[in-house]
This record gives sequence, C-alpha cells and structure tokens, in this order.
Amino acid sequence: MDAENRVVLNVGGIRHETYKATLKKIPATRLSRLTEALANYDPILNEYFFDRHPGVFAQVLNYYRTGKLHYPTDVCGPLFEEELEYWGLDSNQVEPCCWMTYTAPFVFSSVRPVTPTPACAVLHTLAELCIVCAHSNHRDTQETLAVLDRLDLDTDKPSDEEMARKFGFEDDYFSGNLSWWQKTKPKLWSLFDEPYSSQAAKVIGVISVFFICVSILSFCLKTHPDMRVPVIQNITVHTAENTTVWTLDKKATNAHEAFFYIECVCNTWFTFEILTRLIASPHKFMFLRASVNMIDFIATLSFYVDILLQKFASHLENADILEFFSIIRIMRLFKLTRHSSGLKILIQTFRASAKELTLLVFFLVLGIVIFASLVYYAERIQANPHNDFNSIPLGLWWALVTMTTVGYGDMAPKTYVGMFVGALCALAGVLTIALPVPVIVSNFAMYYSHTQARAKLPKKRRRVLPVEHIRPGVPAPTPKRCGPGPKMGELILSQVIVRAGLPRAPAALKSFSVADLVL
Repeated sequence: MDAENRVVLNVGGIRHETYKATLKKIPATRLSRLTEALANYDPILNEYFFDRHPGVFAQVLNYYRTGKLHYPTDVCGPLFEEELEYWGLDSNQVEPCCWMTYTAPFVFSSVRPVTPTPACAVLHTLAELCIVCAHSNHRDTQETLAVLDRLDLDTDKPSDEEMARKFGFEDDYFSGNLSWWQKTKPKLWSLFDEPYSSQAAKVIGVISVFFICVSILSFCLKTHPDMRVPVIQNITVHTAENTTVWTLDKKATNAHEAFFYIECVCNTWFTFEILTRLIASPHKFMFLRASVNMIDFIATLSFYVDILLQKFASHLENADILEFFSIIRIMRLFKLTRHSSGLKILIQTFRASAKELTLLVFFLVLGIVIFASLVYYAERIQANPHNDFNSIPLGLWWALVTMTTVGYGDMAPKTYVGMFVGALCALAGVLTIALPVPVIVSNFAMYYSHTQARAKLPKKRRRVLPVEHIRPGVPAPTPKRCGPGPKMGELILSQVIVRAGLPRAPAALKSFSVADLVL
C-alpha cells in the first residue's frame, strides 16, 4: 500500500522518490498536477521524466518536503529563476538566510588550511576574488541589459522577419502577401533611422551629421561682428543756421545674407528627413513622444517661424528679442546620439545617477546658503571699507563659485574671519562634489563594459526549439534493425530488470515479445 502512495521523478537523469501527498502541499504547481495521462509519464518504469536541471530540482523537492526554499550557490541566478518559473514556484519564497546570496554578490566561503603557505594564501585570495566577480548581482545585470536593449545599441542589421514583426505585418510576411509599401516602409525606416543597417544608411547618417555641424557652425558664426553687415540709414539734421544736412548712421547689424541661404539648405534637409522618418515610422505616437524627435520638430519649426517674424513683425519694437527662441536650434546636437553609442551611454549614466545628482545639488544648495550667510556677517565684524558682500544674495554667488572650485575673483573676503569662512567653503565644496563622482563613474563603467561585451557576442545564436511530444493515439515509428539483434521486448524487459535490481533471466527473454508486454 505504501508503494501506491509514492511517485518517482526522473529529473535530468537523476531519480527522486517521494510521497504523492508531499507534492500536494503546494497547490497550483506543476508537480501538484501530476497524472498518468501526461506525455512525460513512463508506464513501464512507472516514473515521470523531466529534462530540467537536476541540481535546482533538489532544492525544489526539498521545498515541498520542508516548506523552505533555499538557493543553490553553484548555479546562475537567472537559471534558478527560470527553473522556479517552470515548476510554478515564486522566487520571492526564498528563505532569508539565502536572500542576500540570491540578490547580492556571491560570497565565497571555504575552510582555509590550518597552516597555509604564502603561495596557497595568495591563490586562495585570487580564487575568492574571481568567484566574487563571477557571481555578481545578476538582477542588476538583467536591469542593465534591459536598459541597453531600450537604447538600441546593436549595430547588426535585423532580419526581414524581425522587421515585419516590428511593423506589425508578420501575418502578411509569413503568408507572402506583402504589398509594395509594406516592403518599402521597413527599408525606408532603416535607411534614415538605423545608421548601421547598411552602407546606404551610413551615407545618409554622414550627410545628416554634416548638415547638423554646418547648421550649428552657421548659427554661431553669424553672431561674430566680422560676419555681420551694418544697416545704414539716412538722417536729416537741421543745423543752427537753418540749413539741412544729410548724414549716414548705422542703425543695426544683420547677419550676412550667405548665412540665410546656408540655413535654408540645412533646414530643407532636416524637414525632408524628419517627414520621411515620421511617415516610415512603425509607431507614429511613440515617434512623436521621443525627446530627440521633439527637439528636431521644434528646431525645424523655429526656422520657419523666424522667417515669418522677420517678414511681418520686423517693425515691432524689441523684435530682436524673438530671435532668442532660435537658440533651440543648438539642441540639434542631441541628434548625434543616434549615431554614437557613447553619447547614449553617457545620457543613460546621468539618468541612472539621478538620485546621486539630486543629492549633490541638495548639499550644494545647503552649503551655499550656510556659507553665504556666514561670510556676510563675518565681513561685517571688522572694519572693512572695501566690503564686497553687501547682501546675502551676493554672498550666494560667491559661495557657488567657491564651492564649485571656479573662483572668478570678482568677490573675495578681506577680513581674517571671512578668509577662514572662505577656506571652509572651498574644502566643503571639494568634498561635496567628490562624494557622488565615484557612483557616476561606476555607472558609466558598468554600461560601457556591458556594451563592449554585447559587441563581442556572436550575431547569430542557435535557436532552441521546443520538444514536440507524440500525440496520443499516433503509433511511434518502428526503428529499423540492422542485422540480427534482440527483440524490442527483450530490450525493454532487460531495462526493467536492471532498474528493479533483479537477477537476469536470459531464458525467459527468448519467448517474450512486445505484444506480451503491452498486454
């Protein structure tokens, strides 16, 4: 009767035996729903076979027995999570004793020799360092890889199937009913938005970068005095002798006319590029929400708005102030992030270090307010006829310049107490700025190292196909026999006898067949 209540589980070639009631302790899991109708049940050996990791399953079965889930330290974290998901278990049920090992870097523990030699000690230390590096926080690694996937740093060309899935017409792709536009749209998108997808896309990328650089250079050079043309007007002057004199006066200066034509050519390309990318984009709303595309839209629109203002609003007073909004065109430099993975990593580093940067700004503001107040009152203690600190707001500017180690020298304390406050302000600024810098550098090194590792991975990886189970009712194919050999029934019965540990009976096997075994 006890044998009927037990179940045999063969996981990765290792047989485990337990009670059926043990597997019912955790309902709604794979092991709690075992029936003999499953495809992985072997009626001959009376066992269930699972082609999974046997080391992880030992901890899984122990979880059913004791109700405590422990983490095996000899497997990778993502593998452990994948196995738990297969068995229908939750990784949050890991015991507190193993939670730090599961979520934090692996800590190597072993028994050192009682009297180690120096060489053994060095080798043991190196082994500890290697294992600690190898068992890094896998969850942080998964988050980092997810971020890199969103940044789209891959430079290899996607396949036609991936492009069809990206644009949402994979059904037409598999059926072979792609229209002309469905074939052209992905190519157009790759040509203008993915600079590394083909040689033509690289040429388009070089042209885009060229026009960006020319536009920024033109925007800067047209403000130089030597690059501007004076606006001359005739002024009538009435003298004391009741005579009229004509004179020429420089009213203003305008940029040279050549800069206007240069900007026209550049903005024509920008307009054509952004409209083409908008039409060929797989998701219009997500395309418009992208920050780089929003900057491109506003910068291109500002050029046409500037032309309209010069034509219809040039006679208004203070119309030159409206040119200030054209500074948005300098933001086109962020478009270079599409062509440089380093800039993408740098921007993502600042995003990942937002908490540290916020903490830095908080301590800077706190120090600026404190030292501005201190230096204001310190300069008033002694007689100081050349006091530069007439108010605390002026002291805020001095404290900001001092704490950031810039030191323009336009304001300086003159008294001994003020100099002491200035020295403390400089030291506090150095310490405050130096504290979050290692965190930012560490984040950049982490993203950069993962990017370099991804670049070294093979572009084509082997696809793992799911195992197709034999449908019930369909006879299995009979293997061909090459020459004389034992019958199938003899082979099966031999395996049963070996597994059961019974003595062999060759004479009994001669009159045995597959039909007898099935019956």
